[in-house]
Amino acid sequence: MVKVSIEVRNGATRFRVGVQATSIQGAISLVKALYFAGDLRVIFPIDPEVFFVGDAFATEGLIERGKPHEEEELAA
Repeated sequence: MVKVSIEVRNGATRFRVGVQATSIQGAISLVKALYFAGDLRVIFPIDPEVFFVGDAFATEGLIERGKPHEEEELAA
């Protein structure tokens, strides 16, 4: 099980989601199922201290969702 952050872009809005899955590709698939209209990208660098989930009972899915940001706010 791994944990990664994925950025979702939909028009001028973008936000990040934290995801746990069996692989990076699995994490992308989970997010794509929820935000099928958005463009996705994995946020690098991946923190090696939290990348591997050591909990044997951990489940796949979103673990956190960031606040949406408009492109204009990020440019300032």
